[in-house]
Amino acid sequence: MSRRINRVATVSIHTSPLDQPGTGDAGGMNVYIVEVAKRLAARGVEVDIFTRATSRALPPVVELAPGVLVRNIVAGPFEELDKTDLSRHLCGFTSGVLRVEAAHEPGHYDLLHTHYWLSGQAGWAVKQRWGVPLVHSMHTMAKVKNAALAGDDKPEPAERVLGEEQVAASADHLIANTAKEARELVGLYDADPARVATVSPGVDLSLFRPESPLLARGAGLLPHRTGPARRRLGLPRDAYVLLFVGRIQPLKAPDVLLRAVARMLADDPSLRSKLVVAVVGGPSGSGRCRPEGLQSLAADLGISDVMRFEPPSPQAELADWYRAADVTVVPSHSESFGLVAVESQACGTPVVASRVGGLCTAVADGESGVLISGHDPADYAAVLRRLHAEPGLHARLARGAVRHAAGFGWDATVDRLLDVYTGAMMPVPVAAEVSA
Repeated sequence: MSRRINRVATVSIHTSPLDQPGTGDAGGMNVYIVEVAKRLAARGVEVDIFTRATSRALPPVVELAPGVLVRNIVAGPFEELDKTDLSRHLCGFTSGVLRVEAAHEPGHYDLLHTHYWLSGQAGWAVKQRWGVPLVHSMHTMAKVKNAALAGDDKPEPAERVLGEEQVAASADHLIANTAKEARELVGLYDADPARVATVSPGVDLSLFRPESPLLARGAGLLPHRTGPARRRLGLPRDAYVLLFVGRIQPLKAPDVLLRAVARMLADDPSLRSKLVVAVVGGPSGSGRCRPEGLQSLAADLGISDVMRFEPPSPQAELADWYRAADVTVVPSHSESFGLVAVESQACGTPVVASRVGGLCTAVADGESGVLISGHDPADYAAVLRRLHAEPGLHARLARGAVRHAAGFGWDATVDRLLDVYTGAMMPVPVAAEVSA
């Protein structure tokens, strides 16, 4: 018989839940950790989130929400570090986590949930000391990323591959975002299928929702967005707005969108007076080496006049961008899930995305958006021009987008996670112990 879960230790060493998603290493994983923690706390499960302190100004403990504490652990210099430099500070970080638990009565934490392989490495040691189950979420995997690299991106190092293999072997349960990711964990990392659970991330359906009540009810012909969101963002009422949201790095392939736009304008110059292409996000990963690279590409392609480059936005403003856009484009080379795609669809905006990884789950091809095999800008240009030319098709996909996203609420995610947590805390049968 399992005991009640009172307190969970969540570990995210390389990026803090306090960081703004869309820049640096902060992205969908940050949103995932924050939203899950808040909902666990609302159900009576306290959550402590351990992350690495990147500034002297950060207090040791920050209350993120009632029942949710962020613990900033000093490990290495007070600055942002590239993920490849963090492994040498794992011992210091792990020691800091252990000191927090040592200040309480034994059994202070019931379970450990680590995110990304670096956190899993720390969790591996912490699990042994605390004697609690370890649940791990990969979020992205080196072997998957290396098989789908952008042409100008660097492969993930062998150190990460080995680290992920160790975590896959040592965790009590592995969380996969999609059934495809679950198969990859088993096939590429030799994970025990009985220890792999599929738990799809969610979306805040109270925040990410259509601007039009008519569209929210699954009706209406809305070829263009003309409501308050466009006024707040300073977008023309009659514009055809294409949107990219996320970290600016080769993996996310924003260049594919820009090259597709150049192709669209070459094929139909009359679109130039109507087209607005918004890129909302900041440099990340290898994209930090050329922070102005996308602006330079736009200039080289002769499309700077239709571009709007915006910094990462808070969630409420991001919802406005989705509502104001006609189409959100997600041309990534690899995605473990694709939270941007679901957020966009929840706002009633169809998605044009690459047919990779979790995007095949996040987007219902032909119903809530269009999936494209490969990264040929001409293919994206053709689909985007068609959606502009056929208002009826766009409206049908917009309605389907709202319906599809409705199945990805965070409450469903937390329900499933709690099932996994409970299973992880079940005592091992005596027979299994003997056979092991």
